[in-house]
Amino acid sequence: MSNIPSDLRYAKSHEWLKPEGDGTVTIGITDYAQNSLGDITFVQLPKVGAVLKGGETFGVIESVKAASDVYAPVAGTVVAVNAALDHAPETLNSSPYEGGWLMKVKPANPADAAQLLDAAAYGAVIA
Repeated sequence: MSNIPSDLRYAKSHEWLKPEGDGTVTIGITDYAQNSLGDITFVQLPKVGAVLKGGETFGVIESVKAASDVYAPVAGTVVAVNAALDHAPETLNSSPYEGGWLMKVKPANPADAAQLLDAAAYGAVIA
């Protein structure tokens, strides 16, 4: 069974979103996604300032098994990326919800996060 924290929201494409107190959201990939990919070897992220559309590809995660697109769960502007992943992409495998976050986004519409799945609904998707 995958680790599915109850305080996050989830996209069916296996990204998670965490609302932050400053109006931004932190985005990453789920434990299920990193486990499915296997040993992650490279992460390509957007530049700070990039404007994302909800559901659009924003980056690529490569593993020993495959390369996988990563999709923006909400529309918004990238305000930070996890530069540590440039040198330690395997952090996504060991800490998908903490150290392995991908980026922080200022959502175009903060209510969009409420349209994402809660932990129970995401658990049903991957069951």
